[in-house]
Amino acid sequence: LPDYKAVRGIGNVKAIQLAAVGELSRRIWKAVRSGRELVFDHPAVIADYFMEEMRHLEQEQMILLMLDTKCRLLARQSISKGSVNCSVITPREIFLLALQHHAVFIILLHNHPSGDPTPSEEDKSLTKRISLGGELVGIRLLDHIIVGDRCYASFREMKIL
Repeated sequence: LPDYKAVRGIGNVKAIQLAAVGELSRRIWKAVRSGRELVFDHPAVIADYFMEEMRHLEQEQMILLMLDTKCRLLARQSISKGSVNCSVITPREIFLLALQHHAVFIILLHNHPSGDPTPSEEDKSLTKRISLGGELVGIRLLDHIIVGDRCYASFREMKIL
């Protein structure tokens, strides 16, 4: 939540109003976007859909997108909230959720609070482990997308996945 009170002339009430307007606009934007049947089959579509929600987060947060055979969203679940530069999750937790929702495909999505979406070695290692686990249980990892500040990195586009 931005500290609107740091701006001269904005008190508690106005800061709350501004925060409420921001949240309302995010919700309206999501409702309009979700009114059309979104297909999460291109990294740019996914990044665009989640960019405003994730780019301002001060901690790493990882979201699991669970998709059907046509790459339509079955469910989304926040699976990890980490520190400023890391997030802790195990493949076991991911596949338990995916199996519960009857997912055929999954996509990992997380932010880098620094604004730089360049994958870390830990990001690459986790992605490889989840991809291998997915092969074993029959749930394919389609992509791992890292959201930065108005930019993203897709493991699929970078040919890492």
